[in-house]
Amino acid sequence: MKSILTGIFCLIVVMAYSSDKPMPLSEEVQSINALTFSPEGILFIGDSKSAKIFALATSQESTASFGEVNLSKIDISIAQVLGTSVDMITIQDMAVHPKSGVIYMAVHAKNNQPVLLTVDQSGAINPVDLSTVSYSQKSIANAVEEDSKDRRGRPLRHWAISDIHFSGDQLLVTGLSNQEFGSTFRSISYPFSDDQQDASLEIYHAAHGQYETHSPVKTFTTATLNNETYVIASYTCTPLVLFPLSDLKKGEHIKGRTVAELGAGNTPLDMVILEKDGREVLLMANSNRPVMKILLSDIVSYEGSLTEPVDIPAATAGVPYLNFPMTNVIQMDKWGDSGWIMLKRQSNGDLDLITGNDFWL
Repeated sequence: MKSILTGIFCLIVVMAYSSDKPMPLSEEVQSINALTFSPEGILFIGDSKSAKIFALATSQESTASFGEVNLSKIDISIAQVLGTSVDMITIQDMAVHPKSGVIYMAVHAKNNQPVLLTVDQSGAINPVDLSTVSYSQKSIANAVEEDSKDRRGRPLRHWAISDIHFSGDQLLVTGLSNQEFGSTFRSISYPFSDDQQDASLEIYHAAHGQYETHSPVKTFTTATLNNETYVIASYTCTPLVLFPLSDLKKGEHIKGRTVAELGAGNTPLDMVILEKDGREVLLMANSNRPVMKILLSDIVSYEGSLTEPVDIPAATAGVPYLNFPMTNVIQMDKWGDSGWIMLKRQSNGDLDLITGNDFWL
């Protein structure tokens, strides 16, 4: 009897230990839709499928030189590392480690299997072993349901997390919720706690001639304008909208100020803020437009708000901008203190990972 009781006790201890031990991240993460870093090098993964945010401690601590990068046919190289063909992979996002300059890429491979890769400046590509990394996680409250579809029958769960950005000690998250007004902004403190602020968003979309509450933000960043922190966000068909960060509080319904209409028939893909000669510049990559350059000083000086339709197809209004002679830029991130790096589809079809030239700033 004593041996039986001892065996039962040991089994209970093992079960208790097993239940407390976190699962490997490789078994937790179901998709990788968005990436961003904190200034200290914590990597955040946005996973729409599981409606979770994961925070990973990365090992690179040294300061990089952030030199010129020109890696041609990066998608083919990635496919070769993964043992598949280029038509079987999709690059979802990329983020640069702010200290080491190592580029992290989120890739969905065969059967939409999520893979996290590192790319160094020499072109070496290595999968990150998600079964061994240390991580913490936070579930997204009230995420859009897994079976939700829009009026055209397209699945919406992919937009549970549309973009993420770290500001101060907060991880900022945009996407869709299951609430009456679906477009949602979330602010999550890090290290993760029970605190999670979420607000619904409303914008006037000049290209559509209507107010909208269900379109997800496609890309956003933050900037200090007149000594106040703002979220600068853009949506499909390219309205550019400002939200004061201080207004984005739990349970609030916030109306953004539309400061530009940058053209219908286009989806903004990524944005980054850079500085040169004391001027701050917003760069935005697009699906059907060149990279756009907008001076933050022009946003500050534009005191109006677009509240009337832009009736001419593809016409623009509001804050002025310039088109770079760069098309088919898919992803961008800051590169060192003042540069940027991008994934660009060249005219010959090659997908290259290259650094930008500050001449254009």
